[in-house]
Amino acid sequence: SMKLELQSEEPTSPAHATPILFVHGMWCGAWSWAEHFLPYFAAHGYAAHALSLRGHGASEGRRHLRWTSIADYVADVAQAAVQLEPPPVLVGHSMGGFVVQHYLERHDAPAAVLMASAPHRGLPWRLVAGFAQKFPRRVWRALVTGSLYPLVSTPKLARGLLFSTDLAQDQLRACQERLQDESLRALFDMLAGRRPRPGVVDTPVLVLAAGNDGLISPAESYGLAHAYCADLIVVPGVAHAMMLDAGWQRAADAMLGWLERTGIP
Repeated sequence: SMKLELQSEEPTSPAHATPILFVHGMWCGAWSWAEHFLPYFAAHGYAAHALSLRGHGASEGRRHLRWTSIADYVADVAQAAVQLEPPPVLVGHSMGGFVVQHYLERHDAPAAVLMASAPHRGLPWRLVAGFAQKFPRRVWRALVTGSLYPLVSTPKLARGLLFSTDLAQDQLRACQERLQDESLRALFDMLAGRRPRPGVVDTPVLVLAAGNDGLISPAESYGLAHAYCADLIVVPGVAHAMMLDAGWQRAADAMLGWLERTGIP
């Protein structure tokens, strides 16, 4: 097993027995949830935990990051989830949503939230094509070096992909400084690897979409919700990195309301 970072916030007055495990997306780590979501969910009575997948944050595996697969990340989620009692609600953002979908095929969970998630059909190649058209030199550098960091290496690039114009420049800079390299192998897995199988999953699922998402289209979120017979909530005015963007609280409140309605103990 890997040495994995888990950042946790315990509730001062516990209202729920079920913990929540948050799984980050590309270029991020547990820190992306620790900023707003962990304290906010703890304040609402949940034990809130955020995992750093291998090669991210303070977890081990940095040296082999570029060869790390989606299956490796699924194993990390399983390792973290089994330590929590009772089994946690799983929340996966972006690539983390794709990882959680794979996890749900083999594991039970009381509920799952797919946040601005990569679709069950995988990432569309149009994303890569669009990016290559806009930033040919950066995409070429990413392929040659095996590093995806060049795609988010400036505040302007990070805002274009992940954040809305509502996020203050100093907050944007603080977030961008914490972004890190991502596995090229994992990206190819999402583009062309094994697809999750929604048909075998009977966990209640919420698809939480960002109304202002530059990466995932409304049609893709709708299709994802349809595939999982899931509830779909679109949070207006929030960009792809919903947990860090200016409107993060609207996203958190939508999720809290859904967990309440779903009757999570």
